[in-house]
Amino acid sequence: MAIKDEQRPLHILFLPYLAPGHLIPIADMAALFAARGVKCSILTTPVNAATIRSAVDRANDASRGTEGTQAIDIVVVPFPDVGLPPGVECGPALNSEADRETFSHAMRLLRDPFDRFMSENRPDAVVSDSFFDWSVDAAAEHGVPRLTFLGISVFARACGDTTLRNNPIEAAAEHPDALVLLPGLPHRVELRRSQMMEPKKQPEQWTFFQRVNAADQRSFGEVFNSFHELEPDYLKHHTTTLGRRAWLVGPVALASKDVATRGGANDGLSPDADGCLRWLDVKPAGSVVYVSFGTMAIFSQPELRELACGLDLSGKNFVWVIGGAVTKQELEWMPDGFAEQMARGERGLIVRGWAPQMLILNHPAVGGFVTHCGWNSTLEAISAGVPMVTWPRFADQFYNEKQVVEHLKVGVSVGSTEYASRLEARRVIGGEVIAEAIGRVMGHGEEGAAIRKRAKELGEKARRAVEKGGSSYDDVGRLMDELMARRSSVTA
Repeated sequence: MAIKDEQRPLHILFLPYLAPGHLIPIADMAALFAARGVKCSILTTPVNAATIRSAVDRANDASRGTEGTQAIDIVVVPFPDVGLPPGVECGPALNSEADRETFSHAMRLLRDPFDRFMSENRPDAVVSDSFFDWSVDAAAEHGVPRLTFLGISVFARACGDTTLRNNPIEAAAEHPDALVLLPGLPHRVELRRSQMMEPKKQPEQWTFFQRVNAADQRSFGEVFNSFHELEPDYLKHHTTTLGRRAWLVGPVALASKDVATRGGANDGLSPDADGCLRWLDVKPAGSVVYVSFGTMAIFSQPELRELACGLDLSGKNFVWVIGGAVTKQELEWMPDGFAEQMARGERGLIVRGWAPQMLILNHPAVGGFVTHCGWNSTLEAISAGVPMVTWPRFADQFYNEKQVVEHLKVGVSVGSTEYASRLEARRVIGGEVIAEAIGRVMGHGEEGAAIRKRAKELGEKARRAVEKGGSSYDDVGRLMDELMARRSSVTA
């Protein structure tokens, strides 16, 4: 029996949260492990399965016939019937706080299909999104180790951990601009009070994140979409000071065989995608700023108008990703002459829908990225060696901005100061400020040259990390060895 177990490939179940920013890196990670001989299953619902289907199919096609690889299986389970409209199965589709609460209830109900899969398949490990805090106990009931994945950096994890444990905002002055020191970190990290979640104003969210953090501490360990060379001080803090186990296996996007269409299955890839790449082909190297804010950020009309003005004032070529078709409201916020300029397509191009972000960032014409600082986008820019103009909104994004601007020194901030979800109002940042930040990153001065040099060096380190003998490649092997050793000890 023991010999048979030794010959059976490792089997990992991946349980991603139902939002593109969580699903896509999980699919990439599964491809990475499958290429190393691990049987990978991804449990999700029909709409979310469509988001990752293309990436999984391409990974399976690429590995077919290759010795030592395994196919990835998407295990599709029904979305819980909680009263949401048909097809509303992921974070970006939610339009109200009531829908969000209902969605959260549905996430808890996914425990039933999870338990069925565990009973019928007995995987060697579960890689669960941290937001499924119930999975740590559910996995333990089946005698299976739970590895957590939150999709953030080790730096952001350290910032969030000390904030949740110490609540430093409580001792800070009430003024929104009051600086809050995050204690116990390898470097001095301060944020404005307005850039942090207020526990007293959002008690339910605060309680949820505390519960998630506690569940993660009881897990077998944590898998990060990062690499050792990017944040060594915070990896040491995580493993030595906090005493937690970690495996850094990223950037996982570099394992994708689907860089052209990954994540675009729900609405399909933007019809502008091919034209965008052809447009970039005729632009000088480093002359284009790419603008995209992910799937969750919503901008007010005044914000959009100032962004358009900032792009115009910057004097740079630009590609701007905007969701959906042209609307009457859109024509109202566009500055005079902007729509006509877009129609000519000389200096700027608007991409509507899902853009091939990896291809765009790695195009030689792209020299800067205006981003909301979601970790997936941040790490994709780092991997491509592209410097950033940072514009965080909420969640871990202000932590990521700190890392990009102050620690890695590969970006410039526009000065976003309000931690606010897409349903809340924010201070409008002027077009002149946006243009100045773009100029600092992409200009000919010493500051821009130094930023671009550091960004290029980081990109080279990121690519080496996932190659054979690289730190992330080795961490994948290290985790596989530990899980195999654990299986042997359990079956002995």
